[in-house]
Amino acid sequence: MMDLVQHQVDRGLNDNEISQQLRSEDGRQNPPQTNTSRDEASTDSKQNYHLFFTDIHAALRELTATVTEQKVNIRELTATVTEQKVNIRELTATVTEQKTINRALETRLREQQTFIMEEMNKKNDEMSNLTLSQVEELRKENREREIAFSAALMQSGYAESGPFTTEITLTYKVFTNIGNAYNPITGIFTAPLKGAYMFRVSVYGNGGTPASVSIVKNGERVVSAHDDQAQGSENASNGVVLILEVGDVVYVRLWSGNKIADSQNNHNTFSGFLLFPLR
Repeated sequence: MMDLVQHQVDRGLNDNEISQQLRSEDGRQNPPQTNTSRDEASTDSKQNYHLFFTDIHAALRELTATVTEQKVNIRELTATVTEQKVNIRELTATVTEQKTINRALETRLREQQTFIMEEMNKKNDEMSNLTLSQVEELRKENREREIAFSAALMQSGYAESGPFTTEITLTYKVFTNIGNAYNPITGIFTAPLKGAYMFRVSVYGNGGTPASVSIVKNGERVVSAHDDQAQGSENASNGVVLILEVGDVVYVRLWSGNKIADSQNNHNTFSGFLLFPLR
């Protein structure tokens, strides 16, 4: 059709002529329809119209069902979101509460740590003080246990003692007197505490007269050192371990009728010391 119009234009025809030519051409290509043809066309058109609207209604129903389902899904989703919001709020409240509890626990823990440290420092101070006290007590006990003496008849020169008609207590000049338990004026050792003590005595004479001495505990003779020579020197020694109570006394006595001699060489000696204390 467009080719025909272009052809007529090219020929220089006017609009009326072109219109007549188009109607003639349309008449040839599309001959007039008969009544039967028109009826058939109308029936086809009605059927097509009915099918068209039937399809539209079906599509609308399907779309409505889809929209309804989507609304249900949206409501369910909304309920789920609301529930999740509630859960989040509860969780937030729980987290906040837990944080508060944690802060309280941390504060309590710090307080306990501070208390424990203070108690430990107090205990350390008490232990330190107790240790110092114990050390001082031990020192005191050790000082009390530091008991020892050693003594001789002469510090210088020469002298003889005896013979006497009765026994006499000899007094010795001290070399050492730790604890001051031995009295050099009386010649008596007094036990300051209960314990086991060791005592030793030595005796020396010129001969012709016996030289005999005894270690005496509380007035009773315990052991003796004795020598009797007609001429020449005489010497003897002896020792003993004694269990003494506090206040017991120990000393050396020269026998009656006996004589001893000594010089700066210190042949006549008396000594003693604490071995260990007893309870």
